[in-house]
This record gives sequence, structure tokens and C-alpha cells, in this order.
Amino acid sequence: MKCLIAEDHLLSRRILKELLPTQFDSDIAVNGQEAIDSFQLAHDSKRPYDVIFMDIMMPIVDGLEALLCIRTLERRMEIPHEMAVKVIMTTALDDPHTVIRSLNECQADSYIVKPLSRQKLITELRKLKLLK
Repeated sequence: MKCLIAEDHLLSRRILKELLPTQFDSDIAVNGQEAIDSFQLAHDSKRPYDVIFMDIMMPIVDGLEALLCIRTLERRMEIPHEMAVKVIMTTALDDPHTVIRSLNECQADSYIVKPLSRQKLITELRKLKLLK
């Protein structure tokens, strides 16, 4: 399972990587622009991501804007909705407005409020049918 961890904080990246089951092969992006570029490169190399863990508050391009760009790229590439990358927003923001915007406007598949735990992660991955 190929995943992208888009997170600007080193400790948060390490924690997420350690919490992921061993079958996840992860790449790292430290800002939203790198996440967009990594998504494009993965498709260009015919090895698209199965899931992206996207922090909301990142430099250069924030996670919400990065997700909007990724969804636009998917439409341009004519990727069917059922084949679109699963995106789990990870953030310390427990603000209802941000949650609604992430899921509705930006088309995130899930939203996890930090601190992350193995159980939260496994639960969301199972809901998205990325784990059995």
C-alpha cells in the first residue's frame, strides 16, 4: 500500500509513520506544494498513492488548498471517483467549520484530530477499506 504523509512537523511525521501498519510504503511531503508535486509524480510513474495523510496547517500551500488541487488534477486525468486517492486530513484543529470544509468542499475522505493513535488510524483505514 503506497501512501504519502504530508506534514510539516518532523515529530508528527515520525509518529504517523510509526503508527502505520508495516504494509504501508510511505513518502514524505513537508508542505502542500510538495504534496501536489508528489501526487503528480506518483501518477506520472504509474505508481499512484492509495492514501494521503494531509495535515491542514502547512507552509507554502495549506492542506485544504493542496487537496483541492489534487482533486482538480484527478478530474483532468479523468480518474474515476472510485479510483481517486483516499485522503485523510490530520490536524490539531477540532473546529466544526474546518471539518465540514475538509469533507464537503475539499472532498476529503476522512478527518482525524491529533493526537494520533494507532486505534484512530486503524479505524479510519478500515472505514476506507484500506485495511481488513
